[in-house]
Amino acid sequence: MAFVLSLLMALVLVSYGPGGSLGCDLSQNHVLFGKKNLRLLGQMRRISPRFCLQDRKDFDFPQEMVEGGQLQEAQAISVLHEMLQQSFNLFHTERSSAAWDTTLLEQLRTGLHQQLDDLDACLGQVMGEEDSALGRTGPTLAVKRYFQGIHVYLQEKGYSDCAWETIRVEIMRSLSSSTSL
Repeated sequence: MAFVLSLLMALVLVSYGPGGSLGCDLSQNHVLFGKKNLRLLGQMRRISPRFCLQDRKDFDFPQEMVEGGQLQEAQAISVLHEMLQQSFNLFHTERSSAAWDTTLLEQLRTGLHQQLDDLDACLGQVMGEEDSALGRTGPTLAVKRYFQGIHVYLQEKGYSDCAWETIRVEIMRSLSSSTSL
């Protein structure tokens, strides 16, 4: 399993290149923070996922809804922003502070915040007043529902170590998928 995660991480880092498909001018730092955030999520592993097989769950990541080639530019930016915001919120709770190494967690929070700042500038470039409803419909709404399911799962599992490990792997997977945006 560790080899598979390492291979996945290598593929993600290669695909997270500077030629991203979003049309706005994201800084090179945005790409670097994305790579660093995925690396940090990998380093945050505290227990082997195989010890948590009973806690595995399919969170129904809305892959078909968020594939970059299928979204207009404003939608893609809105979806990526929502994914980063929800990830930031998830790892910025008191319960997450108890689950992870505080240094790695703080570095992850900082990286996600930086990516959000970069995307905020991007959102202003591509979204007009008529696009403000994008956050309440379609792909962005599907991402919100996906993260609601994650929050419910954590509550149901009592924020156990295995539940957090399952979520860590899931967030790595979803952020890796967002590189196609």
